[in-house]
Amino acid sequence: MKLKKKINIIVEKTDTGFSAYAEDYPIYTTGINVPELLNNALEATQLYFDDDHLSHDDLNLEIDFKQFFKYYRFLNANFLAKKIGINPTLLSQYINGHKRPSKKQTQKILDGIHEIGQELTEINLISKE
Repeated sequence: MKLKKKINIIVEKTDTGFSAYAEDYPIYTTGINVPELLNNALEATQLYFDDDHLSHDDLNLEIDFKQFFKYYRFLNANFLAKKIGINPTLLSQYINGHKRPSKKQTQKILDGIHEIGQELTEINLISKE
């Protein structure tokens, strides 16, 4: 079965890991970390639709700024803000839930995060012996 659109899965950080639920279907799951949560969300979706041909590509995981930055604490918000050209105080307000970014601003932040991720995947560390 090929879905007409991706299933939105809302992710929430918990004290013990993550929980997730589908926006439009009675699909719920948990996971200790993001990879486990993604696999569990796929399995729960396959069970709900009784279709083991569904893949991760059929899911769209969504997490809010505050929870994203709570989990990825190693991301420096000031560094990210400067890298993407927005005010660090404004980004901090988004992260803390005091303000909501526009769709355009959200995409700019996400693009910056993806760019940093891409840079990290291209780095090779060397050790001198």
